[in-house]
Amino acid sequence: MTTPQAPGRLSLFDLPLDIVSLEATLDRLEGWLDAPRAPHTVVTLNPEFIVQSRTQPDFVNAIQVADLVTADGVGIVWAARQLAGVEVPRAPGFDIVQGLMKRRGERLRVFFLGAKPGVAEVAAQNAAREYGIVVAGIHHGYFDLPEDQRVAELVRDSRADLLLTAMGAGRQETFNQYWRQVMNTPVMIGCGGVIDVLAGTADLAPAWTRRLGVEWIWRVGLDRKRWNRAPRLAQFVRLVRAEKKRQGKKG
Repeated sequence: MTTPQAPGRLSLFDLPLDIVSLEATLDRLEGWLDAPRAPHTVVTLNPEFIVQSRTQPDFVNAIQVADLVTADGVGIVWAARQLAGVEVPRAPGFDIVQGLMKRRGERLRVFFLGAKPGVAEVAAQNAAREYGIVVAGIHHGYFDLPEDQRVAELVRDSRADLLLTAMGAGRQETFNQYWRQVMNTPVMIGCGGVIDVLAGTADLAPAWTRRLGVEWIWRVGLDRKRWNRAPRLAQFVRLVRAEKKRQGKKG
């Protein structure tokens, strides 16, 4: 379950995890942007993904075939240390998005897909003003499966360089993977609440929690809408401990 698949990549509960820093992640994404146009998907792995994916085969597949899977939070770093004895640097979704926008500025065409109607528009305006990026397109995340093709074709026709897909864990990753060839976007990231943060409708965790890698404690503790996430985090800890016991590891 946790033996390395390839140099620089681990496997945690049959899901890949790349041993890559934030700066190296940004370098890789810029390489994709500068190369001949081809689609690439990015997954920012967190404990909830692992728990949720165990009952969602399509979600598992979307992660397994992703071009890059980074450690979004301290829970994944801890699991990699416990089960593989490897220190994996963090490359959280917001930091990836912000870093790429800062690096590319007006050379980056971004499609904002997700959140409630009206939120993506504000996020796009704020990002364009702060980072100088070009807004390639905007669409809310409240649409059903029969509309997926229409939305994917909107992304394709926008010629975006970067697609920010914020439709919730599982849905956003499977959408990016299923429609990747149609959209043909060089960088597609399932980015959860990043659009809400860019729009100002959700707060970014304080800097000190982000430095320590414990922003999830701040989010779950202070946001009642996130309280239902606590059982998943507890289940993740149990999964890691059970796997560690199965492997016969101590500590």
